[in-house]
Amino acid sequence: MPPGRCAVKILHILDHSLPLHSGYTFRSQNIFKSQKNMGFDPVVLTSPKHEQSAGPEDSRETRINGVQYYRTGSSPSSRLPFMSELKLMNALYRRILAVAETETPDIIHAHSPVLNGIPALRAGRRLRIPVVYEIRAFWEDAAVDHGTYREHSWKYRLTQWMETRVCTDADHICILCNGLKNDLVSRGIPVEKISPVFNGIHPDELTPGTPDAEFTESWGLAHKKVLGFVGSFYRYEGLDLLIRAFADIADQCPDWQLLLVGGGEMAAELADLVSGLGLEDRVIMPGRIPHERIAGVYAMIDVLAYPRYAMRLTELVTPLKPLEAMAMGKVLVASDVGGHQELIRDGHTGILFEAGSRDALAEKLLMLAEDSGLRDAMGQQGLDWVRTHHAWQQTTAVYKTVYERVLGNLPSA
Repeated sequence: MPPGRCAVKILHILDHSLPLHSGYTFRSQNIFKSQKNMGFDPVVLTSPKHEQSAGPEDSRETRINGVQYYRTGSSPSSRLPFMSELKLMNALYRRILAVAETETPDIIHAHSPVLNGIPALRAGRRLRIPVVYEIRAFWEDAAVDHGTYREHSWKYRLTQWMETRVCTDADHICILCNGLKNDLVSRGIPVEKISPVFNGIHPDELTPGTPDAEFTESWGLAHKKVLGFVGSFYRYEGLDLLIRAFADIADQCPDWQLLLVGGGEMAAELADLVSGLGLEDRVIMPGRIPHERIAGVYAMIDVLAYPRYAMRLTELVTPLKPLEAMAMGKVLVASDVGGHQELIRDGHTGILFEAGSRDALAEKLLMLAEDSGLRDAMGQQGLDWVRTHHAWQQTTAVYKTVYERVLGNLPSA
């Protein structure tokens, strides 16, 4: 740490950030908020992937919620295999060095994907400062879901090798959940080098409250019971299965509506499915809404559904949304993939069903629809559990130990 500076400065390297909305950006913002509360000084640099999604930035520097952000700018694409990725990593490496000259960070903390980890390691070794690498999901598994390449293809295996190499060379590894931790240990990464930083909630921001009156009226949900999903419409989320299961119980539950809030790659296909099943008057798809109004949307929902399909990504990675549902005091039904099982105690903090089974999902939905007492009891149990075990203040406290260790102030575990 430079003389005269009290707070340890952390240079975070991100794929993308606010003002884009995603689970990735919201987790990042919560991490920075918690670190500031712990006395750290987080600074952020986004890779060229941010501009690919957000478009050109007006400035290469900005402040968001009291945190200094730097942008790398766009990187040229290429039709040659991996050439675009190489250009991106070189641009990010040069930008890390430039930002580090201005900010003089004590630690570089790169967040997945591996395209951030490789240039962060190069820069860290050149600057002789420690590098922490944090994995939220394996890039190769996300690519399989997006159809970029197949599992066990040569591109998949190469990306997996790169991820393992970064984990080997980094000074410490932070991961989202135990599923990722166990996978890394199976690759030979020492368990003492890995620290879970679980997703969390802010009890003062997400708490049982009043339904959003404007949305309730405009969506026609007054005096209705609501089955809902709030999030991104990725294929692995299983929203097509949810719509089909809802169709199976719709006649038995005439006062229930299905509310799907969000957007993404499946939006048009899901709208066609709703139309094909004749559910236009029973399914509401309002698109994305401002983040600051999410609590009011959660408040109008009686049952939250998370029907993720089984694949490596969903088996290994825990989602944030079920924790948000619990924080709002809502009962939830979720598929029994590994990521859900790590978070949800079946029959206590939520209901699990066999992943991919339309019949099993319909059965659980009908059970909850017909038993308001069960909904209330499980909602309260989930609320008590998430506040006790998954507040951000608790889940991010491990950073203190991680940073002290990589700075040489603590012995290895």
